[in-house]
This record gives sequence, structure tokens and C-alpha cells, in this order.
Amino acid sequence: MKTDSTVERKVVSDPDDTRPILIVPYMWIGDFVRGHTVVRVLKQRWPNRPVDILVTTLCAPLVDYMPGVRAGVVWDLPRSRLALTQQWDLAQQMRAQGYGTVLIMPRTWKSAIAPALAGIPERVGFVGEARFGLLNRWRWGERALPRMIDRKASLALPAGAERPPEWPAPQLRVSGEEVTRWRQAQGLGTGPAVALAPGAVGSSKRWTSYAEAARMLAERGIDLWVVGGPNEKAIAAEIVATGGSRVRNLTGHDLRNGILAMAAATLAISNDSGLLHVAAAIGTPTMGIFGPTSPYHWAPLNGLAATIQAKTSIPCRPCHRPVCTMNDHRCMRDIPAAEVVAIAEQVLAEAGARVSH
Repeated sequence: MKTDSTVERKVVSDPDDTRPILIVPYMWIGDFVRGHTVVRVLKQRWPNRPVDILVTTLCAPLVDYMPGVRAGVVWDLPRSRLALTQQWDLAQQMRAQGYGTVLIMPRTWKSAIAPALAGIPERVGFVGEARFGLLNRWRWGERALPRMIDRKASLALPAGAERPPEWPAPQLRVSGEEVTRWRQAQGLGTGPAVALAPGAVGSSKRWTSYAEAARMLAERGIDLWVVGGPNEKAIAAEIVATGGSRVRNLTGHDLRNGILAMAAATLAISNDSGLLHVAAAIGTPTMGIFGPTSPYHWAPLNGLAATIQAKTSIPCRPCHRPVCTMNDHRCMRDIPAAEVVAIAEQVLAEAGARVSH
């Protein structure tokens, strides 16, 4: 998307301000990747202000590939309690960096504690859970914004500024040298391959025919890699067993492995998951399979090689439920493997034509 000039027309750049900025993002992988849009808007507004991001250990590898980010502040706060001692320790680390501004994306009380304890002068966020003592640059109207990206990126604009028609798309930049070393370390050769990402948070977002699609693609002489976290080990084993020797199981605990797999792949096929956003932000041709969720609200801003949904009319879609409670998961079951394979072959042919030219 050609959006930089659009944002520039909405926001006057201030090159004289050099105070560091901290972003407190949502920590799901897909939301974290989409948060790079916020970085790009901030760098348009303040080109000389360093931008850091608070990050969990899980998402930390993503920071290494985000242009415009100075550093990730790695801190794993427990989800089930306030953990005031850890909040205080985090606040001291924030204070030592001398941040002038912090953008707090989550609307929870907990997410604003450490920035307030650190005394960061400008603490920007939506009112949320009555955080009047913790924020001092309040924003209103979050629920009126249609998409998560609109809510997050609006915090990087001046208060009351009009949203641009399009936001800058997230970017992840992975060097060719690192991809080459990774392929060599994995023993994957140099040929084209399709990365499959069968996982997702919530079973309702998981397409049920990856194994059959892998078998059909492997029969056509295509190499396949199954990518995901430890929760995808079982489905990866099923896909490998069905697809045969051309299918490699690359699931594991290290997100960096998934990032590099998506960068090395010729094509990525993914559910509505974090790896869908990773692949799209890298620039790998990506096919997104959507069932209960709306592509308008949750697809990557980068655009997809194909957005796949069941062609049948399913009245409960979109429901955004993590587990299907109606219609026996038809929004995913009614997407046939043959359709996905046919689109994949077309995308692979187009990618090969671009390489040959």
C-alpha cells in the first residue's frame, strides 16, 4: 500500500523532538506484527525520536526484523495478577531510558501501571478501565473505531487528528544471507517450497484439510514445510504422515524459526493466525484461510495473494468465536482442499514467472 504520503498530509513532521518513545503493544504475535504500523506513523511524525517496544520473550525475535525500532524491552509480566514488584522493576528500567512519551495500546489498568510509576511525562491511551490516575493524555471513542489497527495507530496521531484512508503496512525485513544460512542449517536445499501454518488461537480458526492439501501438493512435486509452535506438533505429524517425504515438520518453540521459514518460502498458506501476519509483512506471497473471522477486521494490511473463505452461505459467519458452537464448523469444513491447491498452484506459477523475468 502506498500510504506514507497519505499519513504525511495528515501529520506535520517534527524533526526537532529527539525524546525516546515507548510502545506498550498487544502481545499476540499477529497484533504485535501489526503494531509496526504504529512505528511507521510515529517515524513520520517524529523522524528523530527513537522508538522502543515492550515485548515478551515469545515475540522478541520479531523486533530484530522491524525497521525503525531501536530496541525491544523484554519483560514477561504474569497474566493472572498485577505483580506489583515486577511492575516496579519494569518502571525503573523505563525511567532509566528517559522516555518522553509512551503509547499504551491495551485498555487494561495493568498495562498502564509501570509507565505511570516510571513518571513518563506523556502517557497516551484510551480511557479503558477508568485509568484516570495512570494516563495523562486520554483518548476517547475507541469503540467507535472499526478495526484494531485503527485503534492502535490512532494513538500515534495528534489528539483529534483525522484518520488517513489507509495506514502504512507493517514491514519485516529479513536478509537473504540469514535465510540462506537457515536453509543450510535445516538441510532444506535451495528449491521452492510452500510453508503451511495450520495453527491458530482457537480451534474454530483452524482449517481442517491441511493434510489432504499437503498430499495433493506433494504429489505435484512440491516441497512443503509445516510451521508453528509446540501446540502444532500433533497436526504437523499428521500432515507429514499424509503428505510423505516431501513434507518437513519445522514446528518448535522458537518464533525466529517460523519467521525465517516464512521468509524462505515461495508461498505461505495460513489460517487467521500470527504467522499469517508474519508472512505478509515479510512480503512472501500469502494465502489466508478465514472461517469465523472477518478478513476486513483481521487480515493483514499488506494484502494477500488470496483470501479464501467457504463459498456456501453460512448465516453465523462471522462469529469471531474461538470454538464453533453452531453449524458444525461449516465455515472451515466447506473449504475443499482441491480449491486451496488450485489457487496455490496459480500463485506459485505467478511467483515463478516473476523470478524468471
